[in-house]
Amino acid sequence: MTSKKNRQRGSRTHGGGTHKNRRGAGHRGGRGAAGRSKHEFHNYGPLGKHGFKRPEKAQDTILEIDVQKLDEDAALYAADGLAEETDDGYSLDARDIVEDGHEADAVKVLGGGQVRNGLEVTADAFSASAVELIEENGGEAIVSERGQVDEDEEESDEDESKPEDIEPTADEA
Repeated sequence: MTSKKNRQRGSRTHGGGTHKNRRGAGHRGGRGAAGRSKHEFHNYGPLGKHGFKRPEKAQDTILEIDVQKLDEDAALYAADGLAEETDDGYSLDARDIVEDGHEADAVKVLGGGQVRNGLEVTADAFSASAVELIEENGGEAIVSERGQVDEDEEESDEDESKPEDIEPTADEA
């Protein structure tokens, strides 16, 4: 099928009616932003406020760092006193390494890249891939006290909150 542009070839006005039409800015309702408060008001969105913005103090700031960066720079961190060199590799706290880590609500270690050294990393949260990479090389991912609760602890808390078995009364038996 031919395009409309090709079908209009040879036509003097290309579907615009008589030669008087499509002359000036009046054909398109004025120049630029003319009429934005009158006849072209439909181009604006509805007025008023929309949605909800959480207060900043209610939002958690979670800083992230890749486990590969921790691994690559572990020797530098040890030289600066931010990490300790152990027999198996390095022991470090992610809060000490991440800029503004102590002011943040949480520091999370992500599992991007590769790990070559044994790392003992302490952080508030770990991604599953980060834990896998750290433990593959004989390291350990330690969740800090400020961090997430382990799933085992959550289950034990739920068990405590459940009421104990109640013996049926004489009416029910």
